Amino acid sequence: MAGVRTFDLEGIEASAVAEAKDGRTVSLCIPCRDEAATIGPLVSLIRSELIAKSAVIDELIVLDDRSTDDTARVAAHAGARVVSIEDVHAEHGPGHGKGNALWATMLVSHGDFIIWCDGDVTSFEPDWALKLVAPLLTDPSVGLMKAQYQRPTNYGGGGRTTELVARPLLSRYFPQLTGLAQPLSGEYAGRRTALESISFVQGWGVEIAMLIDLAREFGPESIGQIDLGKRLHRHRELQSLSVQAAEVMATMLDRAEGPPAAHDELVLERADGSVVPLNLEVRPSLVELGLAQHIRRGRIA
Repeated sequence: MAGVRTFDLEGIEASAVAEAKDGRTVSLCIPCRDEAATIGPLVSLIRSELIAKSAVIDELIVLDDRSTDDTARVAAHAGARVVSIEDVHAEHGPGHGKGNALWATMLVSHGDFIIWCDGDVTSFEPDWALKLVAPLLTDPSVGLMKAQYQRPTNYGGGGRTTELVARPLLSRYFPQLTGLAQPLSGEYAGRRTALESISFVQGWGVEIAMLIDLAREFGPESIGQIDLGKRLHRHRELQSLSVQAAEVMATMLDRAEGPPAAHDELVLERADGSVVPLNLEVRPSLVELGLAQHIRRGRIA
């Protein structure tokens, strides 16, 4: 069965990516809420290395999602075009959530290709953008590129919602997507024509919905992934992930069609291709076995 593709672009040069654009444009969008502590250096690096030096990025947008700190001011000072989510709401009605912010960036950007990056990332490297967008530029069958990376445990780790919620449900209902190492990663790039054809879930389920909907529309082989190395970001407490996990779960179950795989095929499929059988065998009730009354009498005796 066809599935997602893994790319290897070690040593890719910015000049090669810029040439592959062939007149097409790339937008890099950063949805933010209260990221004043990290957004400045991130924007400055992108402007310096990917706009001024290499011209890989044509448009850099920070979408300010009702920040209560200085995110907008810091981002603008560093050189980003800052758009307030309220400007989008004024024209299209109110919304809220990460998916709402991503949808808003689609409206306010103009690139033929869009790269998304989380605003709390502190380990961003310019080649992240190169690696994410290059397959889209050179292979018209690729519609979405997802990042995969290592998340050091001494910096808080990551991927808890993926491993505890997303991966088990992907194995159960969408096994063609289990090859993705980080289906919920915050760094990814897409072809505008593909992205414009799908709806956007407003909440935390946006990334998993995007994968499922694009796979259904264009096939799972239209989705690729690439290793970006080490990722550091703000670590969230476990309790704060409960809403995220619930929204991811509900989004996936809403998209599940028909019964899952047969009972003897139930497994957990890991990104590396290994398979772990799930133990869902059932013992009959003692009433069914005709032993309940016998055991009760034994206890009384």
